[in-house]
Amino acid sequence: MNIVTENRVVIVDYGMGNLKSVENASVFLGVKTKVTDSKDIIKKAKKIIFPGVGHFAKAVSELKKRGILTLLRDRIKDGVPFLGICLGMQLLLEKSEEAPGIKGLGVVEGSVKRFNVKGLIVPHMGWNQIKFPAGDKKKNESCQSLPRERYKANLFKGVKDRSFFYFAHSYYCEVKEKQTALTYTDYGIEFVSSLNKNNIWGVQFHPEKSQKLGLKVFSNFLNLC
Repeated sequence: MNIVTENRVVIVDYGMGNLKSVENASVFLGVKTKVTDSKDIIKKAKKIIFPGVGHFAKAVSELKKRGILTLLRDRIKDGVPFLGICLGMQLLLEKSEEAPGIKGLGVVEGSVKRFNVKGLIVPHMGWNQIKFPAGDKKKNESCQSLPRERYKANLFKGVKDRSFFYFAHSYYCEVKEKQTALTYTDYGIEFVSSLNKNNIWGVQFHPEKSQKLGLKVFSNFLNLC
């Protein structure tokens, strides 16, 4: 995996999330990372990873308490590559049913909904498949077949359609701009399981728990820009 070891990759510490697991994945790939909530370090970051576990309102509260909520939004607007994981993906949107009245980063249009299908076990926990949008990929093709402009914005180079990743969540993202969806997953309903908008990427699954393919997603993100 040809990753430049000098990359300054920041993993945002907001008192929640699988910080150590994400850091270990980056170290395994040969990338120097820094787990921090330091505004000075975040201002200098070349890439930012936001691992998310927990409650939407609590996460927003912690980011505000540490004085980095607005900074993260500004860094995204500056074009810094940003990867949000699980709750980290949900926080990219404008609001969530988990926390009425609480605003997310709002850098992707849409809202976060709770699974509400009769007979469905919530949270959605365990391995499930990702599906590429119709027209982007045929079944079992690699992402190398994607048009160049789409390929450059894709986390899934070398990952086959309907590959399995590990999920653990009760809420899902409903995006307004359908072109931002990179993959979908079925769990009672079809929901967006990853997205991309400019320098922003989000995954609802946990790559740090998804073994070899999860490492591939991390590697792809670290090499995208």
